[in-house]
Amino acid sequence: MQTAPSTLAPAILPHVFQAMLPPPKTSAPFSRFVDVAASAGLTQTMVFGEVGHATYIIEIMGAGCAFFDYDNDGWLDIFVLGGRRLDGVPVGASNRLYHNNRDGTFTDITEKAGLRDAGWAYGVCVGDYNNDGFEDLFVTYLGQNRLYRNNGDGTFTDVTSKAGLLDQRSRFSTGCTFLDYNRDGHLDLFISNYVEFDLAHAPRPSLQVPNCNFEGVPINCGPNGLGAPSHSLYRNNGDGTFTDVSKESGIGSLKGSYGLTAIALDVDEDGWTDIFVACDSTPSLLLINNRDGTFREEGLLRGVALSGEGVELGGMGASAGDYDLDGHLDLIKTHFQNQSTGMYHNNGKGEFEDVTDQIGLGSERRFISWGTGLVDFDNDGYPDIMVVAGTVYQELEKVYAKYPSHNPRVVFRNQGNGKFVELGDETGPGISSRHISRGCAFGDFDNDGDMDVLIMNMNEPPSLLRNDAPSGNHWIKIRLEGTKSNRSAIGARVLVRYGGKVQAQTVLSQSSYLSASDPRLHFGLGAATTADIEVYWPAGTTEVYKHNDAGQLITIREGQGVVKGRPFRKV
Repeated sequence: MQTAPSTLAPAILPHVFQAMLPPPKTSAPFSRFVDVAASAGLTQTMVFGEVGHATYIIEIMGAGCAFFDYDNDGWLDIFVLGGRRLDGVPVGASNRLYHNNRDGTFTDITEKAGLRDAGWAYGVCVGDYNNDGFEDLFVTYLGQNRLYRNNGDGTFTDVTSKAGLLDQRSRFSTGCTFLDYNRDGHLDLFISNYVEFDLAHAPRPSLQVPNCNFEGVPINCGPNGLGAPSHSLYRNNGDGTFTDVSKESGIGSLKGSYGLTAIALDVDEDGWTDIFVACDSTPSLLLINNRDGTFREEGLLRGVALSGEGVELGGMGASAGDYDLDGHLDLIKTHFQNQSTGMYHNNGKGEFEDVTDQIGLGSERRFISWGTGLVDFDNDGYPDIMVVAGTVYQELEKVYAKYPSHNPRVVFRNQGNGKFVELGDETGPGISSRHISRGCAFGDFDNDGDMDVLIMNMNEPPSLLRNDAPSGNHWIKIRLEGTKSNRSAIGARVLVRYGGKVQAQTVLSQSSYLSASDPRLHFGLGAATTADIEVYWPAGTTEVYKHNDAGQLITIREGQGVVKGRPFRKV
């Protein structure tokens, strides 16, 4: 077991796995994944930088994607971010919105929706910032970020200026998350920034500069050697506008980390939403909510800033889930080549232990990893892990065969005994196919009761992995609608009890790598046919619902109970 040096003094205790766990289930059927993007109509190439090489770091970071239901018809739509080339914008380059036709296909409605844009887009977070019942989009860019208001009629309007979110500074923004940090019922906005970058004076690939070459091959420079910017927090005023509270909240004083994916969740279970930021080559951040409008940074103290050995890691993506079914939200974080995807176990007090090696993730270090999630793909009641990967140095492949630019996806199956095993070709062609991938989102796009995967691939169309889960296991989905708190219920924590087990999940605005997943929480139940549900709302209240039948989507409205429960199947 890895432990941090005594000088770090993380406030953690070795955790004990649940007693009487079943034996490993490697022989039981698992999900198979098939890429159906082409037949589904996701055919537009997502341009991002040059093909085969890169001059600057802005070209290689790629972008996120989102599953979200923009028209409230009960079927997940798709939003994929893209970029441009250094010397211009190719025909067709843009972010893309696809409408779900409810028959396994999608229609590109980008132009109709008013979302065509061809800047350097990086991250997306989803939330109903104006509480009108429709999910809005915030997109981070190199330069000016954008807030797209969902008008409720199938169109979006760029309200960045009207909302008070124009930033006169030239930022390289990446992560973002909506959250209700002050519990006033309105979604606020946190933005993480990556590096200080000025195209006019940016360093170029060079054998003479340490951070601009790799094993004798000139490559794009950074992030080391580039400045580390501050991050931002905007308070929602409740009237469609925001106020920059970075300084008074303490967020603006945090420097020294290259911020990427940002997730908002209640790590210490005190009823107030905190923020975790995966940071590249620098300590990751854990911003603890002081409940008075300010935050304190305690990533090092609480065991998530570094590896268990006290090493700075290339933090790219992050997500939250309950891998060992102890009712607490753990953190998973993806890293650079020769660094394992890390798992940080939460003792329920927001104190974490790096358990990467002891749960079976430590040996997979081949790829630069990006998007990830803790998702129960086979509905056996134990969350699994998927990681998508891709190089940042395409030039290396021409010189070293050991550094292929296109990589397969990686799946770790939860064995139900506190450990994972890496699966291979048995998971299907959607996993073994090779791409330069970045963000991924998880959601049930075909409403068949298992979780599918959307993946942003650089300079090719996205992947849409249909999950063909084994039959026999049960599941339940939960859609939360806030009334006293934010309509999106972002930050709500849910415990589901089934078959003598308990699992925690939370509603996230951003996770994976700069992406947004299905806000409907999906719980595999294994053999259990009923489940009890506990909801910890962002406003601080708790509600309990007993004996809910499996195989349905349950919609719970804060303070009003279950307002909709129905069988969840294709129509």
